[in-house]
Amino acid sequence: MAISGVLLIDKPAGPTSFQVVSKIKRHFNLKKVGHGGTLDPFATGLLAILIGKSTKTSSTFLEHDKTYEGVITLGKETDTYDITGKVVNETPVEDISETKVKQVFTSFEGLTEQRPPLFSAIKVNGKKAYQLARQGKEVELKKREVNIYYLRLEKIDSPKVYFSTKVSKGTYIRSLAHDIGIKMGMGACLETLRRTSSGNISIKDAFKLEDVLKWSRVELESNLRPS
Repeated sequence: MAISGVLLIDKPAGPTSFQVVSKIKRHFNLKKVGHGGTLDPFATGLLAILIGKSTKTSSTFLEHDKTYEGVITLGKETDTYDITGKVVNETPVEDISETKVKQVFTSFEGLTEQRPPLFSAIKVNGKKAYQLARQGKEVELKKREVNIYYLRLEKIDSPKVYFSTKVSKGTYIRSLAHDIGIKMGMGACLETLRRTSSGNISIKDAFKLEDVLKWSRVELESNLRPS
């Protein structure tokens, strides 16, 4: 009998969101499975897995505001804007002033225009931007308006800066880290990222992927949420 609902996963670092979907689909022998918002492979945290008729609600999840926590490494720029990319520039990092970091963070809060990273799934003339980037083609992605509700400094451990943030749909935290580096005058990339909520759904309600893959189908059904 077909089942439907939302399964909240605490995604580990490593697999793509699509790979998480595939693992769950295969393990439980499900026909229709999707997700409610991609997380990069290196990122962890809340990933909503949509099963059965709930796959039709993916757009609703994409509209949600989201919260994250993470670490930015100053003095290092990469082509992907995160630690997994090719280093394109390195700058010595002097003592980082907490006052300066907070001033820079504050300058990004509110409505702002952001250019998505070239290594993203945004389509350009029918092809994903990251596919064109890997082919060495120059692509200029248009800026988009996003809302950064808050951007808080949690801790500085030079050259690492720990932060938490709440953002609107379509915000790329990798681009935010890159732009912060530019404003700091020393370059930066995103080292770690963890999604902690999406709308009113919290990571506290999510299950570890490794645990879910030990469940029976009955256990899956008992832990699904309505979409």
